[in-house]
Amino acid sequence: MANKRTLKRGINLICEELFSECIAASLYGADGHKDNADALLFSIVKMQADFTCRVCHPEPGMLPKQYYKTLRQKFTAQVGEIVDQINNF
Repeated sequence: MANKRTLKRGINLICEELFSECIAASLYGADGHKDNADALLFSIVKMQADFTCRVCHPEPGMLPKQYYKTLRQKFTAQVGEIVDQINNF
């Protein structure tokens, strides 16, 4: 793990890219997906806030190396789910 600042910056950059891709997919996709796009945009913002907060406040009693490894794995899994939803527009 590099440091918390780098990890938070990476989370923010990935979430910004997901947000812009979701907006582009909703604008250039079919008209019937506006509600799905709004829900997906909300989930991206919520995910960004959640993971940024979790970087700053690790769980007590857990080794830091293991905690941040698990955090990155969960973030990667959630990003993968959102990318799949964007691809289904």
